[in-house]
Amino acid sequence: MSRFSVKPLVYAGASVALAVLFSYVFAIQTIFVRITFGFLPIAIYGAMYGPMKAGLAAAAADFIGTALLGTSIFFPGFLVSGFLTGYIYGWFFYRRHVTLLRACIPFFLVMVFIHLGLNTLWLTIFYHKAASAIFLSRFIKNLLCYPMEVGLFLMVYRPLLRFLPEQFPQAATKKAATSTAA
Repeated sequence: MSRFSVKPLVYAGASVALAVLFSYVFAIQTIFVRITFGFLPIAIYGAMYGPMKAGLAAAAADFIGTALLGTSIFFPGFLVSGFLTGYIYGWFFYRRHVTLLRACIPFFLVMVFIHLGLNTLWLTIFYHKAASAIFLSRFIKNLLCYPMEVGLFLMVYRPLLRFLPEQFPQAATKKAATSTAA
């Protein structure tokens, strides 16, 4: 019997479409700073299907969004950043009980290493500007958006977990493991 399922592909398509809309259509953007909600469908998809699929969905969203709606030409560094962002969300959320602390950690890692680290590097390479000219505005934006991103993720994730529990695999707890063993 084949282990292939259409459901992850359908959810990936929906997540990619929402990420493109939230990142490119409904975005507040300047040259170096962009405030979007494109992280949300990717983080939710990572919680549903894991790091590799979330990374691929995030990379696809970046590629499709840049090809169809991008304000500049394609740069492969942002594709790498997108993949790593989805991978981090999937790594921390897939098959895990998501608490406030568990939600804060991946968003912090994405903020520091991807948004402030890699994306600033890609922007300095792409625009031939000094990192110091770009970094301060990006730092302020990320400090302001960090609590909003964590809160918005939890506000969407918790009701989805309650109404669609079969879509979010959870790690077995000790209590559930001992009750099945007895």
